[in-house]
Amino acid sequence: MDTSKGIKDARQLGLPKMFILGLQHMFAMFGATILVPILIDGYFEGHGMSIQVTLFCAGVGTLIFHLVTKGKVPAFLGSSFAFLGGFATVASLTAGKYADMAMSEKLQYACGGIVVAGLLHVVMAIIVKVVGAKRVMKFLPPIVTGPIIICIGLSLASSAIGNASANWLLAIIAFAVVLIFNIWGKGIFKIIPILMGVVIAYVCAVIFQACGMTNADGTALIDFAGVMSAPAVQMQPFFFCKFDITAILVMAPISIATMMEHVGGISAISATVDENLIEKPGLHRTLLGDGIASCLSGFIGGPATTTYGENTGVLELSKVHDPRVIRLAAVYAIALSFSPKIAEVINSMPVAILGGISFILYGMIAAVGVRNIVENKVDFKKSRNLIIAAVILVSGLGFSNGITFTVGSTSITLTSLAIASILGIVLNAILPGKDSPEETEQN
Repeated sequence: MDTSKGIKDARQLGLPKMFILGLQHMFAMFGATILVPILIDGYFEGHGMSIQVTLFCAGVGTLIFHLVTKGKVPAFLGSSFAFLGGFATVASLTAGKYADMAMSEKLQYACGGIVVAGLLHVVMAIIVKVVGAKRVMKFLPPIVTGPIIICIGLSLASSAIGNASANWLLAIIAFAVVLIFNIWGKGIFKIIPILMGVVIAYVCAVIFQACGMTNADGTALIDFAGVMSAPAVQMQPFFFCKFDITAILVMAPISIATMMEHVGGISAISATVDENLIEKPGLHRTLLGDGIASCLSGFIGGPATTTYGENTGVLELSKVHDPRVIRLAAVYAIALSFSPKIAEVINSMPVAILGGISFILYGMIAAVGVRNIVENKVDFKKSRNLIIAAVILVSGLGFSNGITFTVGSTSITLTSLAIASILGIVLNAILPGKDSPEETEQN
């Protein structure tokens, strides 16, 4: 099976293999997607967001995104981490109407802010449509997008190390299995190395636990308590959002950062599948799809959505670039949202396994950024290009907690990726010197 140029139509592999490939993408997004509602639940003292609702919104949001983008963009929309600071701020509000408000109601207002943030994406999509993606992307040539893509991958490196350090043996097993199947695997096994890494490492974890092994901190390798207590089937606990100007002013400005992240994510996917998705189906469509997905999610009690780097890494590793496979993963996510027990089985997977797999996935994203720079022949003999790349890389990796500032009574946090994007765009616009012919052609 020749996958060197990527498989655009996975139907040639047969339906059984397509279903398995979809499962691989589902495993890739699962850990990070459910972590967001877990963290939000902590902010709201146990009256927070549901994992079931989050999975449902991720699946439905992804399908909406694919519908809006004409099924041409192989992106999975998972939970956005960018809004965590906003949720924490709303949870801590104690002035005015929020003084004696229950945490559950505060969450409703925070979700209303998510809806407005999604609408801002829709407004930006309209602007891009009117102005034209080419004009917009003149501000985002490869010297800007390449380092941003690198930052997307490397900024996640500490997460991979942190997870792997829980149990280095399991992490190494997962890493080795992915490596072996990707390099020496044959047939279907060559394009599902992530899934094989998860399954084999999980089986090893079960055996090791039976033999008395624990994690580095003494905890059990696998905790089945959640699996035993979770119901087999249960409807999602949806709730409707509420709107208030205070919560909106907290949440909505964060969309500036997520728009920058969106462009970086779509650029990464474009470089991975070797197609200019920003031009066709168009940046206006991807922004619109992301915005509508976030609006729906916030309206029914879910988090904002964003394109997931983990799934971009799977695209690069498997060389299967068919959006149909991503849509299968979305269907799996929706199905899981109806079964807390199955979701808990997957959630019981040791974080060390995720860490071992992330070593490759996150590194793959960074490598795509490097390839984007090389293939577009960015001239690093020019001082302007060196400065732009240097500032983006230092900002994207150095501001690990972002920058938080206050406008009036509203606290706004710019993520490291948003800071890097803004500085890169500004420097590219003001520094003297023109891009190389190759870069200009790309824009």
